[in-house]
Amino acid sequence: MHTALWILALIATVTAASVLANRVGVPAPLLLVVVGIGASFLPFVEPFELSPELVLVGLLPPLLYAASIRTSLVDIRAVRRTIAGLAVGLVIVTTLVVGLVTWLLLPIPLAAAFAFGAVVSPPDAVAATSIARRIGLPRRVVTILEGESLLNDATALVALRTAVVALGGAVTAWGISLDFVWAAAGGVGIGVLIALALALVRRKIKDPLVDTTVSFMAPFLAYLPAEQVHASGVIAVVTTGLVLGHKAPVIQDATSRMTERINWETIQFLLENTVFLLIGLQVRSILDSVGRSDLSTATIAGFCVGALITVILIRPIWVFPVGRLLIIHPHNKVPARWSWRTSAIVSWAGMRGVVTLAAAFVLPATVPNVEILVLGAFVVTAGTLLIQGLSLPWLARRLGIRGPDAREDALQEATVLQAAVEAGRHELDRIVSDADDPEVVRILRARGESRLNQVWERLGDTAGDEPPSEQYRRLRTAMLAAERAEVLRIRNAGEVDSDVLTGVMEALDVEESMIDRRESRAETDLERTLLTPRPAVGLCADLDQAPADATPNSTQGCYDCLREGTRWVHLRLCLACGNVGCCDSSERRHATRHFHATDHPVMRSFEPGEAWRWCYVHEVLG
Repeated sequence: MHTALWILALIATVTAASVLANRVGVPAPLLLVVVGIGASFLPFVEPFELSPELVLVGLLPPLLYAASIRTSLVDIRAVRRTIAGLAVGLVIVTTLVVGLVTWLLLPIPLAAAFAFGAVVSPPDAVAATSIARRIGLPRRVVTILEGESLLNDATALVALRTAVVALGGAVTAWGISLDFVWAAAGGVGIGVLIALALALVRRKIKDPLVDTTVSFMAPFLAYLPAEQVHASGVIAVVTTGLVLGHKAPVIQDATSRMTERINWETIQFLLENTVFLLIGLQVRSILDSVGRSDLSTATIAGFCVGALITVILIRPIWVFPVGRLLIIHPHNKVPARWSWRTSAIVSWAGMRGVVTLAAAFVLPATVPNVEILVLGAFVVTAGTLLIQGLSLPWLARRLGIRGPDAREDALQEATVLQAAVEAGRHELDRIVSDADDPEVVRILRARGESRLNQVWERLGDTAGDEPPSEQYRRLRTAMLAAERAEVLRIRNAGEVDSDVLTGVMEALDVEESMIDRRESRAETDLERTLLTPRPAVGLCADLDQAPADATPNSTQGCYDCLREGTRWVHLRLCLACGNVGCCDSSERRHATRHFHATDHPVMRSFEPGEAWRWCYVHEVLG
């Protein structure tokens, strides 16, 4: 009962603090650390010492796996040199510099000082990405921080293992190099093998529950064998997650993917937030241990402050010169879009987390002043979380760093969905036969067009008018509420078997969840200016040859709608003749009708602040 109540209290505290953090606009990890620190001094809270095995074996693999399956392998590849520079180069430099500072401030062996440097060198995978997403940083920055934090633990743990070995004997540069090479190569190899094996198994699994259960095993299937052969379990888990996440649309059906995603999001929420609460709960036991030290308070305080300042300063010193060189390297396939503002954000997003604190407990008890090193690890962890975590949103605002523009995303989404709908349309044309009901074919075509129109509607200002998709959402939500109320009445009356009613309720839940998803993706950007996309030069001759603008034949709205007395949603301008027509979400679709009547291929948006163009012939955005 004692253990059960302790677990229940942890979950309840994590849930309540997360809800409160969302309401007050504070990142949940920071609030949970503060709550944990305060709770550790309550008389009825027993001292809690974080076990390295609990973190490194129990918490770290599922946390890394949950993050990696949601990370784009394509995006990671695009900035792999930058990630390598941070996850390997910066970690090694931080280990060496912090180690030297520690050796100068504390009476401990050099190997022990380097071990402490390795402990505090890796930024946390959870802290960096959760705060970065919370404040809305650009996706490129988030990808770099994600990739760095997923892989830097491997470098730090190998460096820590090497330093601990050096405490008991000599090590050579050749031996250290071989350890790093084997940790990386062995981790990648084992991760790929586990991913391919699981992919073969999961292709044959049709039950979503069984498939999700197998996914729960994946991080441990990758981590444990890698650690057993002294390779990097961290790299093995990340590799397995990246590969399986990339292959998920091929090896899983839609139901399995949705089930797995919901379950892993729940696990990630609980583990991530529990980790930060546990960090705060360490304070009391750490201070009790430090109280038995022979060192003066000034020496201890000087070491803790010195370690924190060194960790914070070494990152920008590395990121500004080295990060830019890596980002503009000729082998990078992504065009250079680096700036000093981006460097400033990346250099300040160096929050440490639970791996740092857990690794500190790995230090041998025979190391002189080991309790002071553990305190230093906590100060670095809590200090970076509170100082950098709280000031990162302010820094992003001051530098004018903004996250992805919602309407720019809608424009790209519309382009992708246009291609997907067209592919589905071609397939329907190929497989339809005379035996198929024409009404069914018409409904299928209409559904594809409706999905596409919902995205296009997000691109324009409707001047207070409710677009068709929003009308559908509002009306269908009311209908579903009435349908559910009637089903509940039938259930309570005991007129129909419960299994039948469960099936009906599940169907209603699925439809309502899709409506809720569309509603949650509503426009949230305060600034609604749509960025002009890169011209599709060479992809479409019509776009290349079309003029930038044309004189409109109407400045009051859709020319034909005004003549017919009908309503429009968004406006489009023909760049060949200047005809102003309404979009495909409008009732009459005059822009498309104009194209079919005149064969004028290119139109552009005629909405304020929008400059994107569309080729009807090649279906290319420009």
